[in-house]
Amino acid sequence: MCGISGIFNLKANSSIDSDLLRQINRAQSHRGPDDEGYFIDSHVGLGHRRLSIIDLSGGQQPIFNEDQSVCVVFNGEIYNFESLVAELSCLGHRFSTHSDTEVIVHAWEQWGVQCLDRFRGMFAFALWDRNKKQLFIARDRLGKKPLYYTQTRSGQFIFGSELKVLLAHPEVDTTLRAEMAEEFFMYGYIPEPYSAYKHIFKLNSGHFMLLEPHANVQQVQYWDLAAPTRIHSWEEVQTELIERLNEAVRIRLLSDVPLGAFLSGGVDSSAITALMAGLQDSPVNTCAIGFNESAYDESEYANQIANRYQTQHTSQIVSSNDYALIDKLSQVYDEPFADSSALPTYQVCQLARQSVKVALSGDGGDEIFAGYRRQRMHWMEQRLRDKIPGSIRKPIFGGLANVYPKADWAPKPLRAKTTLQSLAMTPVEAYANTMSKLRIEERHQLFSADYRRRLSGYTGSEIMKQHANNAPTNDPLKLIQYLDMKTWLPGDILTKVDRASMAHSLEVRAPLLDHVFVEWAFSINSSDNIRGTEGKYAFKKALEPYVDSNILYRPKMGFSIPIAEWFRGPLKSSLSSTILSDNMLDSGFFDARALKDMISAHTSGRSNHADALWCLMMFAKFMNRQ
Repeated sequence: MCGISGIFNLKANSSIDSDLLRQINRAQSHRGPDDEGYFIDSHVGLGHRRLSIIDLSGGQQPIFNEDQSVCVVFNGEIYNFESLVAELSCLGHRFSTHSDTEVIVHAWEQWGVQCLDRFRGMFAFALWDRNKKQLFIARDRLGKKPLYYTQTRSGQFIFGSELKVLLAHPEVDTTLRAEMAEEFFMYGYIPEPYSAYKHIFKLNSGHFMLLEPHANVQQVQYWDLAAPTRIHSWEEVQTELIERLNEAVRIRLLSDVPLGAFLSGGVDSSAITALMAGLQDSPVNTCAIGFNESAYDESEYANQIANRYQTQHTSQIVSSNDYALIDKLSQVYDEPFADSSALPTYQVCQLARQSVKVALSGDGGDEIFAGYRRQRMHWMEQRLRDKIPGSIRKPIFGGLANVYPKADWAPKPLRAKTTLQSLAMTPVEAYANTMSKLRIEERHQLFSADYRRRLSGYTGSEIMKQHANNAPTNDPLKLIQYLDMKTWLPGDILTKVDRASMAHSLEVRAPLLDHVFVEWAFSINSSDNIRGTEGKYAFKKALEPYVDSNILYRPKMGFSIPIAEWFRGPLKSSLSSTILSDNMLDSGFFDARALKDMISAHTSGRSNHADALWCLMMFAKFMNRQ
């Protein structure tokens, strides 16, 4: 796992400043503390920060082909590189290292951009072909590894693994993007291909760019989830699921450094730990954090799995009131990011790095097997939507939603406002509403009248609608799983883990997000994924021989922290000063009175605005650094 960066002259009329290349590359030194490397040619400069995982002595980057005409810098892992090396060697290519990175340059020589179809892994890389005068940049299918890019007024294309790389370049335009506040307060992050900045973009997952001097810059899609050619039978799923997941885990065990697993005590991490234990002779290194309050603690379930598989387990109890990392988190993520579970994720990565350099995670299980409550609710709501014409649904349920109070304080069955709103909408509008951190009316209450006018009717749901237009299926559950994989997965889950892990120079691998496994899992019958009120049903049934039932079928908890209590207690004084800072009030995004009223209502105990206030605090931390 590493960090990459580069400067490419689109106008081909200026030289590469080697000192500047080093400056921007070193902004991400945490991603690769073991080494750095550079390549500079007349058109391009490539930088690399290395976290040594495979071929510790011979994998220094950049890496070249035989005649030095092709050069690559790479962040990630190609898990099937050994079979590709064998195939390419038979075709006449000569390898000088045992690194997975080298396979990229030879695969490019042999297959061009189609080499991406051969790679099985997580990656973002930049490859320069001196003879073709082409810069080839690509990102893995599901977006595990990040890549940002921009163009300067002088005609240089700048890219890097993190935003801070680009921000270290003095010519990069850091004008804020007007729509970013609307998108952030809807999603809790800024969805690709956008960033907080008007002229800085994310390379979409499953896309590449092929750059030449004087040519336009554009993204090209090379992979997408396809419509299932047929739906697997229940018997096929139960027979094949563990076998296929075993293979995805096995190919991720190759490492020349200590390797372990996150073990939260949930279904997914327990499954990965169980399969790892069956695939290696030595005990699995596992780590978990627990909280000193039972309402937030899952450590007993992690201990249960650790004892069953005799893992080398490390656990650490942290205070549920450990809010000291908030400032650090805002720096780690570079742009507004409101998933509060980033805090315990950061802590478990810190713990893991004390004993391993690579950790396998259970990320992706809820997305591919429908484990989220919101997915089950949408599935049930859609059955009702299918039975009642929209001309009837919209006025009836829309009217009820308007008069039903927002009852975040109430038990979940009584929080009906969102459900009523969703029943009045189309399926995509409904899921966008369900996924929103703040519903559209809540966002409008916070936004200034001037900012609402500037948006001209634009809402963040437009991004979700665009993805829905490209969805390969009309199946109600698979449609929203597809939307999750295009928005929530790369924008929240994978971003959270990448930044938290790389802040500690830790590589995280996610077997459940192996693209071959994901493609197979997308062909599971939706009614096998959700049975009654049970999500991930087919997955859990297949896991019964490996994971105890009290873990498989207990309510999902997740990484929770007591934000509501923090804002009424230890963070009460800083809440106002942060959210009502001059940078926030002068930004033009917000109605100052609405901000003050929300803070007052929450801190007094009249209402619970914890989620909205967390979003506002994370946004304010970002704005106060501008």
